[in-house]
Amino acid sequence: MANRGPSYGLSREVQEKIEQKYDPELESRLVNWIIVQCGEQIEHPPPGRQHFQTWLMDGTLLCKLINSLYPKGSEPIAKISESKMAFKQMEQISQFLKAAEIYGVRTTDIFQTVDLWEGKDMAAVQRTLMALGSLAVTKDDGCYKGDPSWFHRKAQQNRRGFSEEQLRQGQNVIGLQMGSNKGASQSGMTGYGMPRQII
Repeated sequence: MANRGPSYGLSREVQEKIEQKYDPELESRLVNWIIVQCGEQIEHPPPGRQHFQTWLMDGTLLCKLINSLYPKGSEPIAKISESKMAFKQMEQISQFLKAAEIYGVRTTDIFQTVDLWEGKDMAAVQRTLMALGSLAVTKDDGCYKGDPSWFHRKAQQNRRGFSEEQLRQGQNVIGLQMGSNKGASQSGMTGYGMPRQII
C-alpha cells in the first residue's frame, strides 16, 4: 500500500463516496466463491475492506481464480509467482485483468490495477469479480465450481431467422407510426415550443 497522508476537502469527499459503494455482504460471497473455485487450502480472510484488499493484493489468488475457469492445460496465466516485490504483484494483477477481458468481461467492468493494489476503489474490484462470476455461470462449461445462485446468469443471444416470404409479407404492413392510425395525421402540428395558432 502506498504511503500517503490523509486526504482533505473534495478529495476526501470523493474517497468517502467511493468507499460507500463497497458491499460487505458481497465481499463474503466473493471470498467463498474464490476459495471454492480455486479448490486449495486457502485461508479465509477476516471480514472488512482492508482485509479483502490485503488478501487479493499480491495477485496470486486472482491469477489462480482465472486459471481455474479454464480446462486443464489451457490456462491463460502460465506462471504465478508469489513475489513480495511491488512491481511483480502489480504485474500479476495486470495479467489477471487482461485474462478477464479475454474471458469476456466487458472493459467497462474491469478495475484498474491501483484500485486494488492501493485500495483506491475496492467496489470496482467487487464489480469485476461479480462480472467474472456471472460469465462463468452463464458459460456453463463445467469449469465453474460453487453455488450457481451466487451470481446472475447473463442473458443469452436469441437470434431470429425470417424467410424471404416472411420478409416480403412484412413490407405490406403499414406501421402505426406512419400516420395511418385510424385516420390520424400530423396536420396542424406546430414546431416544438411554438404557440398554438388560432385562426
